[in-house]
Amino acid sequence: MEEDKIQEDVQKELEQQEASEKSEQSEKSESKLQETIQKIKASASEEDPRPSAQLNLRTILGGDLLTTEMVRSQIWLFVLIVFFSIIYVAFRYQCQQDMLTIDRLENELKDAKYKALSSSSTLTEKCRESHVLDVLKQNKDSLLHQADQPPFIIQVPED
Repeated sequence: MEEDKIQEDVQKELEQQEASEKSEQSEKSESKLQETIQKIKASASEEDPRPSAQLNLRTILGGDLLTTEMVRSQIWLFVLIVFFSIIYVAFRYQCQQDMLTIDRLENELKDAKYKALSSSSTLTEKCRESHVLDVLKQNKDSLLHQADQPPFIIQVPED
């Protein structure tokens, strides 16, 4: 019995030690967490730090030039640049569409000119005297024929 009692006492002491170690560890981790949160709060701020007075390639490529304050003060300039960019792209697109329309209409005009020239040459060929005579010879029922005598001028006296 005594051994059981001693064993129970040892177990209780071990449990107390474990509980105290756990509470110490949780307190340490809790304190570390609080310290970390305080450090984060101290380092985080709404405003960006002021950029250095000197302007060099490292500050430009690093992005230090674009601070929150600078962007806020120049927001209307950025909006204006974006607006003009959109207008530029829209006008360029419209210009390209107009150029395509002009090319298409020029091709149609060229085709119409060629058709008119072809029709004019066909009409000139059919209206030639030799062609008309050939057509009259083929049509036997026509009363028209070529004159044998040359024309002469009749002069009428004026009063």
